[in-house]
Amino acid sequence: MNKAMRFLAVPTLALGALAMASSPAMAADGSYSSTLGQLNGTTGSGTVTVDVKGDQATVNLQVSGLAETFMDAPYPHVQHIHGGALGECPIPADDENGDGILNTSDGTRAYGGILTTLTTSGATGPEEGLNLELGGQGGSYTIQRTFDLNAETKASLEAGTAVVVVHGLDPATAGVSEEVFNSTSDISPDLPLGATSPALCGTLVASQMGDMPAGGADTGVAQETGSNTGALALGGGLVLAAAAGGTFLVRRSNAAKA
Repeated sequence: MNKAMRFLAVPTLALGALAMASSPAMAADGSYSSTLGQLNGTTGSGTVTVDVKGDQATVNLQVSGLAETFMDAPYPHVQHIHGGALGECPIPADDENGDGILNTSDGTRAYGGILTTLTTSGATGPEEGLNLELGGQGGSYTIQRTFDLNAETKASLEAGTAVVVVHGLDPATAGVSEEVFNSTSDISPDLPLGATSPALCGTLVASQMGDMPAGGADTGVAQETGSNTGALALGGGLVLAAAAGGTFLVRRSNAAKA
């Protein structure tokens, strides 16, 4: 795997503060769904269902309208099931430093730590929470897969506190200066704040098995994985990905300002 495609520079303590331990669990059958709301000026939308059968969970996540491409490179979006907190999405008042962006840490009061990473393939534990290669690529994508459900996610679903969060903002719509957007991420010293902040959020609530919530996103084909891009794209901007220990830069284009 190309290390430039992973957020490998996240300090252990920073990721640990957001992630919870994962372990296999038997779960009661049921279905949970959400229509994802917008955060931080995003213009995107999404829906998600999680169908639970025994110790297996089948997810159907459909996202559209997020930061998409620049110079033919796809924008990588990571998404998770958070839990163990209030089961809510953050509000503007949660912006602790008043910089105009609700960062990932600002939201933990409402949605809690990472319980499951909704990857396109492979592992789904919290440790994959910042794995770009296994994230959704581009502005519109679908993730449909079945995986082992861990005990923490099961408990949060049953308690009504499980929240799906999709990360990655468009600098053209985030409503902050380039300086703020490009400031150091709260969860990785080598990434811009805007690239790791939440864009979509929704609480998973019990529903009829297999039902998608009303107002779902109309997306294209299921996401392909395994791309090896050196430049990570932002709609209207550019993220230059360096090797672990390097730096990232987001630049807003003149077209994006129009």
